[in-house]
Amino acid sequence: MQLDMITIIGLGAVLIMLINLFQVLRLKSQISGGVVGKSWNVMILLVVLFAAGYMILPFLATMPVETLRIIVSLILFFGAIYVLVTIRLIYGIIRELSA
Repeated sequence: MQLDMITIIGLGAVLIMLINLFQVLRLKSQISGGVVGKSWNVMILLVVLFAAGYMILPFLATMPVETLRIIVSLILFFGAIYVLVTIRLIYGIIRELSA
C-alpha cells in the first residue's frame, strides 16, 4: 500500500467511521424504542455498511473501473438512504418532543 495523500485521507475516513460506529452502538442503550429505536437500528446498519465500505479504500487502486463504478454507486445510494433515515429520525424526535 502506497502512503500518499489519498491513502492518508482514506485512513482518516476509516478512523472517523469506526468512531461513529462506536458512538451509535453506545447510544443504542439510551434509546427506549418506538419510532426513534427503529430508525436507530437502521442507522446502525448503515454506519456498519459505510465503515465496511471505507475499509476497502486501500484496495480500490487494484480494482477494475467497472467494479469501482458499482462501489461508488452503492456508496451514493446508501448515503442517500442514510440522509433519509437521519431526517426521519430528527422528525420523529421533534414530533415526540412536541407532543
